[in-house]
Amino acid sequence: MTTIPASKKTSPTIESRDQLIASFAGGEKPKDAWRIGTEHEKFVYANGDHHAPSYDEPSGIRALLGELEQYGWKPVMEGGNAIAMSGPDGSISLEPAGQFELSGAPLDSLHETCAETGRHLEQVKAAGEKLGIGFLGLGMWPDKTRAELPTMPKGRYAIMLRHMPRVGSMGLDMMLRTCTIQVNLDYASEADMVKKFRVGLALQPLATALFANSPFTEGKPNGMLSYRSHIWSDTDPHRTGMLPFVFEDGFGYERYAEYALDVPMYFVYREGKYIDAAGLSFRDFLKGELSVLPGEKPTLDDWTDHLSTAFPEVRLKTFLEMRGADGGPWNRICALPALWVGLLYDQGALDAAWDLVKDWTIDERQALRDAVPKLGLNAPIAGGGKLRDIAGQVLDIAGAGLSARARFNRAGDNETGFLDPLREIVRSGKVPSEVLLEKYHGVWSGDVSKVYDESSF
Repeated sequence: MTTIPASKKTSPTIESRDQLIASFAGGEKPKDAWRIGTEHEKFVYANGDHHAPSYDEPSGIRALLGELEQYGWKPVMEGGNAIAMSGPDGSISLEPAGQFELSGAPLDSLHETCAETGRHLEQVKAAGEKLGIGFLGLGMWPDKTRAELPTMPKGRYAIMLRHMPRVGSMGLDMMLRTCTIQVNLDYASEADMVKKFRVGLALQPLATALFANSPFTEGKPNGMLSYRSHIWSDTDPHRTGMLPFVFEDGFGYERYAEYALDVPMYFVYREGKYIDAAGLSFRDFLKGELSVLPGEKPTLDDWTDHLSTAFPEVRLKTFLEMRGADGGPWNRICALPALWVGLLYDQGALDAAWDLVKDWTIDERQALRDAVPKLGLNAPIAGGGKLRDIAGQVLDIAGAGLSARARFNRAGDNETGFLDPLREIVRSGKVPSEVLLEKYHGVWSGDVSKVYDESSF
């Protein structure tokens, strides 16, 4: 989740809704300026007993952040605590229970993205070895109850932790017990954004299936392949989901702005502190009628912050975020941007992907989204058949898109190899959770603690 720098410059006051719409148009970039921003989270655990370290304990999260300063990372402070780091590889931030996230820099190629990921993992592993902590690449804590998890000293999280139980049964699980991989991608125009948004939403369930990696809860199988994805089904209906309006005629920046205005607020950030505005209306804020800041109108920074509190399967800011994947190992961190860059950054691939899904109805898209957390690649798709029946075709489209991009490393390899982990999943017919469940019922003899050996970085 977004970390706000402690020192923000004065932002213009919003005087009209045109400024909200213009914020999205401001993200438009020519194709040669399109970049790839990859975000990935991992669980932190103590090597001795696998507990999740608190912020202040010896060898805890504060200490981990401090160890990373030797690599050029600079602390971002809130209330006297380092709650994030900034550096040449983007930013490091903390999720609510100490999940460790790299939000990578905007990069030109997947070769650069994967190198960035490798640097980050080398750094945190070296820091972890010194502190006696490890890092787990899964979509959900396999063995922790909510009560066993710490909370980080970030103001926005305190507000969200109070608010989540009011609007859904699993919001606290989302905050405390999940990890994800995401990729942020650019668009050239409103029309380009719309097509990419539609393809991203329609095929997000496929990404969820391919990356499904959260089959355990509190030490036992939970009946799902992506429990992380299931959690989003009852987190907060006002700010999650498949956004059917994206497929309606006339969809564009203005319609997304209207949707975002209908998303209830969480907070307003002023003078280094978060003001609780949970459940209040940004529309009232625009009129200067927000009860917690009477007479004050929002700034463009407030709008940016508010956009970060909507959590649909694909999210629009000044770029598009693909949000459907569970956390996982190094090669799948590289594979997720490969999938979406291949599909969305080449016009031929984008057109082919849209042709594949354009006739799906709202109900068919929603049914697929609902089925995937439990069934994975066996989820039924529109027109008969299962998701696995089109998975290989989608990967072929993505591969063709990556080939057309012609981004080569020093060895002369293009970017298509980053899809290999996904091709192996399709070839084997087993998503990552199914592999873990086989081991749980087999060589692990029902001991879920073996997953720490299997899935640590």
